[in-house]
Amino acid sequence: MLQFHPPGVGQRVIETSLGAIVAYTAVGAPWTPPEKAQPMMFWHSFGGGASAYEWSKVYPAFLNTHRVLAVDLLGWGESAHPVRDYQVDDYLTTLAELMEKTCDRPAIVVAASISGAIAVRLAVQRPELFQALILVCPSGFADFGEGAERRLPLDLVRIPLLNQAIYLVGAMNEVAIRNFLERFLFAKRDRIPAEMVAAYLESARKPNAQYAALSFLQGNVYFDLARYVPQLTTPTAILWGKQAQFTRSDLGRRLASLNPKAIQSVIELPDAGVLPQLEQPAIVIGVMQQLLPTLTQSRTDPTFC
Repeated sequence: MLQFHPPGVGQRVIETSLGAIVAYTAVGAPWTPPEKAQPMMFWHSFGGGASAYEWSKVYPAFLNTHRVLAVDLLGWGESAHPVRDYQVDDYLTTLAELMEKTCDRPAIVVAASISGAIAVRLAVQRPELFQALILVCPSGFADFGEGAERRLPLDLVRIPLLNQAIYLVGAMNEVAIRNFLERFLFAKRDRIPAEMVAAYLESARKPNAQYAALSFLQGNVYFDLARYVPQLTTPTAILWGKQAQFTRSDLGRRLASLNPKAIQSVIELPDAGVLPQLEQPAIVIGVMQQLLPTLTQSRTDPTFC
């Protein structure tokens, strides 16, 4: 899937206990990050066809200032697709191993949707790995004891063979992917170019890609993020597309109220859905550049924790 990323970006393969993880990083011109640049990771959301492409319009803005790794999470994109019922612990384990092997100091992690929630849990477990968090629409999809709005009944998704058919119809053809992006993920359908649909389709068609996607649909990786936010010590900012479906923008404010010391700001992005990093990348870049100095300074402030 390298063709969907900017020139001068290449793939780095990192072995973990559950399989190889692929990350995209600067390998040549026009990118010249400082030799000892701050590590910065981008973690994508879950859903049929998801991959590091989700951040491909944002992370180039940081390639000359940070040591960027845009990650295909386990079971997604070009990373390994083990045949298994994926659980939250699979991602906590592989992401911790990834950070240990690639970061020589605490990292800035930018994560979306359920990967944002997983980032909070990992930052609670391993705070020494994190410099700051920027989270876009973070949700464990069972927050405050409430399930996120579902589009498919769990009973159907859990039926063998039928769930495979659901994935085939819903994620492995161009029409279905475009329809899902237009109806549920974007505020405006005219912001979805053919390249985006092609990137999602290629990721969705990887061998065994259905296992991670169906584990997500079945709720295997859902949890109550509200249980972990009060324990967070990493300086954090939350961005939320005001027109996001599945998880409403008021969830960000509810989460922030549990730990206002760590969650320093919640910013609503108007005219954007649940993927503002693809729908309004210039705005996301601008907000991130404004937030980063304060977030990283907070981590070095001895009075913060």
